[in-house]
Amino acid sequence: MYNVNSLKAEEFIDNQEILDTIEYAEANKNNFKLIDELLEKARPVKSGDGCVCKGLTHREAAVLLACDDKTYIEKMFKVAEEIKEAFYGNRIVLFAPLYLSNYCVNGCVYCPYHMKNKHIARKKLTQEEVKAEVIALQDMGHKRLAIEAGEDPVNNPIEYILDCINTIYSIHHKNGDIRRVNVNIAATTVENYRKLKDAGIGTYILFQETYNKKSYEELHPTGPKHDYAYHTEAMDRAMEGGIDDVGLGVLFGLESYKYEFIGLLMHAEHLEAVHGVGPHTISVPRVKHADDINPDVFDNSIPDDMFTKIAACIRIAVPYTGMIISTRESEDVRREMLKVGISQVSGASRTSVGGYTEEERPHDTEQFDVSDQRTLDEVVHWLMDTGHIPSFCTACYRAGRTGDRFMSLCKSGQIINCCHPNALMTLTEYLVDYASEETKEAGFKMIEEELKKIPKETVRKTAEENIEAIKNSNRRDFRF
Repeated sequence: MYNVNSLKAEEFIDNQEILDTIEYAEANKNNFKLIDELLEKARPVKSGDGCVCKGLTHREAAVLLACDDKTYIEKMFKVAEEIKEAFYGNRIVLFAPLYLSNYCVNGCVYCPYHMKNKHIARKKLTQEEVKAEVIALQDMGHKRLAIEAGEDPVNNPIEYILDCINTIYSIHHKNGDIRRVNVNIAATTVENYRKLKDAGIGTYILFQETYNKKSYEELHPTGPKHDYAYHTEAMDRAMEGGIDDVGLGVLFGLESYKYEFIGLLMHAEHLEAVHGVGPHTISVPRVKHADDINPDVFDNSIPDDMFTKIAACIRIAVPYTGMIISTRESEDVRREMLKVGISQVSGASRTSVGGYTEEERPHDTEQFDVSDQRTLDEVVHWLMDTGHIPSFCTACYRAGRTGDRFMSLCKSGQIINCCHPNALMTLTEYLVDYASEETKEAGFKMIEEELKKIPKETVRKTAEENIEAIKNSNRRDFRF
């Protein structure tokens, strides 16, 4: 039944193939000759000025995940780090979620927005409230948002989402602009995806939650999200609607992590096979405590060390895909995940509707508890302390480097010639406009050192000139 080219969810995410893969991985978890071959296959190889990577199939990657030998786990982490460095360098992109509405008609048992929750405060932002939230985010220094809303055709129709996107892009406050709006809303129609594309969105994000059909239907007992096929096939409709970049993810802890890991990679393989380009990003959230949600009732929770190993194996399997970890996770967990392939993190997130305009973090409309509650300035400084360049870059979207055009640059290793200088220029903007004095000092020192690493003299010289112009408040649309 398994058919990676099929457009039917139960064929490209075939249950029996996943079970067979788990069995194959278990049988080979101590086959160190095979594991050595897989790690060697996965390593980045120099090609001209860049690198290339072969990645791994879902079966091959499952063998790595099953291996519990400590020496080989360290080898996996090392290869994951090599891949991350080869294609994404030491840059970490920053973003924030913006919750528009928590009205929802679904019955998802792991989410406090489920329809039967009668005591949670329901709220939907007006356009004036959206504007206030965006200004608050701009005043922190954010340039990239991911908008979130529950599924409710009456309160949150596509027209409301489009109005919010238009409002967000229209706000120019001091030196602040939101340059990219990613969208995380429920599965919808091809026609609505076309509308989102025309609105100028960045990535369309939709978490599968779980790839196990039986578990999926039990976890989504009521509402339109109950339809496993419609939800799982959403990315195909999004791409048919012209959206170049899509973001996958599962909610780890709902089902066996081995099952989810394999399903996630099979979905990525399907998108590559059918549309010629895999997912732009993969997110790795875990079930967290929230209003009337106790994560302990789900019996598939995973410890931090296994969580890190999952991220490393994803990075090895899909080397060109961005990986995201949110403020669901603590500072310590996020630090470890940065080492094995994460390329995007959220900062100073509030998961409540209207939360950014409140001085104190409101809890009445939160979707989940935020573990990492540091300010954006603290996160920026921390990233630099760990040797990473905090990047607020959105140039690829404004320059049309999306979908297969982005992937072709990434796969050739040439994207670094755009991303590295763009990261330094957007970091300069942040330092000049928003940073504390301590962060400024550390940031300008980092920029000075990182400029020396740009291999092409013409690119380096232009970047240096643009950074000086930004420091002198001569703002133009600098980008490579």
